[in-house]
Amino acid sequence: MAEPIDLSHARILISNDDGIDAPGIKVLEEVALSLSEDVWVVAPESEQSAVAHSLTIRRPLRLRQVGGRRYCVDGTPTDSVLLGVRQLLREKRPDLVLSGINRGSNLGDDVSYSGTVAAAMEGALLGIPSIALSQHIAGDSPIKWETGRHWAPIVIRQLAALGWPANVLMNVNFPDLPPEQVTGVAVAGQGKRKIGDELVERIDPRGQPYYWIGGQRLEDPGLEGTDLAAIHQGKVALTPLGTDFTHQGTLAEMAALLA
Repeated sequence: MAEPIDLSHARILISNDDGIDAPGIKVLEEVALSLSEDVWVVAPESEQSAVAHSLTIRRPLRLRQVGGRRYCVDGTPTDSVLLGVRQLLREKRPDLVLSGINRGSNLGDDVSYSGTVAAAMEGALLGIPSIALSQHIAGDSPIKWETGRHWAPIVIRQLAALGWPANVLMNVNFPDLPPEQVTGVAVAGQGKRKIGDELVERIDPRGQPYYWIGGQRLEDPGLEGTDLAAIHQGKVALTPLGTDFTHQGTLAEMAALLA
């Protein structure tokens, strides 16, 4: 395990995929400032949801200051963290990267598409402990930002005190409950839900078809030990994710078969 993080002296870099003006990043900035005075924000200038871990390599990027320690990038969450670490804060790297708080959860297969998770993954790939944070929304209920405002510092402090291995990022999801109704923190594996199960076909004014990828997901909240189960049980879901996608079981089996 890595060394614990001394939050009182930590330099914290914040990013997201909802954009620099999103309410969730403002909540996360408040949380970070309650932990450390050295807080910086570098986020996309516009919403970049579901861009995953994309990197802009075919055009130049611009970094623009929008506040005291707040900057926006005309690119992706990955671009934002990369520029934050390698350019803006190159003289003194961050000790911790926080991404979010995302409007909507990132559970199960969502992590493959999520720009929120990707920003934390970029931090981990750069050798910095990183945490993605998201707020679950059930149906049309109002977004309960107070839940993240209350529980995020608790979870961040717990993780910082423990430390965790290199090339691992933490994915945190808050349930759609008022903070006082949350029943604790559950360390959980990825559940199973797939976006895009609902495709909507429509016809444009020229008679040509076009398609909307719907938000409906087929999911199994009843599988114990998963992030989906934790959220449906009213708990904060905490899932360690690895940057190495190698499936070790298949690797060993294939190596034996092909030896």
